[in-house]
Amino acid sequence: MNDIKVLIEKIIRGDTRAFQTIMNDYQRLVFHIVTRMVDRVEDREDICQDVFIKVFENLSKFQFNAKLSTWIAQIAYNHCLNYLEKKRIPLFNDLDIDGDFEMQPGDMISPEEYTEQQDMTARLQQAISAMPIQFRTIITLYHLQHMTYQEIVEITHLPEGTVKNYLFRARKWLKDRLISTYAQEDIWN
Repeated sequence: MNDIKVLIEKIIRGDTRAFQTIMNDYQRLVFHIVTRMVDRVEDREDICQDVFIKVFENLSKFQFNAKLSTWIAQIAYNHCLNYLEKKRIPLFNDLDIDGDFEMQPGDMISPEEYTEQQDMTARLQQAISAMPIQFRTIITLYHLQHMTYQEIVEITHLPEGTVKNYLFRARKWLKDRLISTYAQEDIWN
């Protein structure tokens, strides 16, 4: 926590390299949230930039009551909600995403296993892209960003029960969708 305080103090004093560190550390988090909530690919980059501008402008207001990642994710989430509201896009609409499921460095698998994993990843990404925005966002924060329920509550301002319910419903929706779509294939056994 002290490292973050020192970094933030440097940024407030005008150290742009220190802010670049923040951007580098949290760009994946912001990108995940934005890509899960915004369908227009051409708008995503602008929204990500706007999020970091808001982070920079409001960094002096950060109270250290939560983790910096949670605070930044909350800004990204709220900015996306504002974008969706402005564009009149409902939160439970089907939108497209660019998934980010990757092999970890050092994973050793055969070419056949790699091909099967790539195929499964593509199928999973396609199914996630068809999820309602709220479900997709909760899945992203919980499974890809490894955030706790409490952190998701702080970001989304949803009650913890609702977050848990959305996560449960999102998993069930995803499972049902994959099984119904690929039941004729023997990929799930």
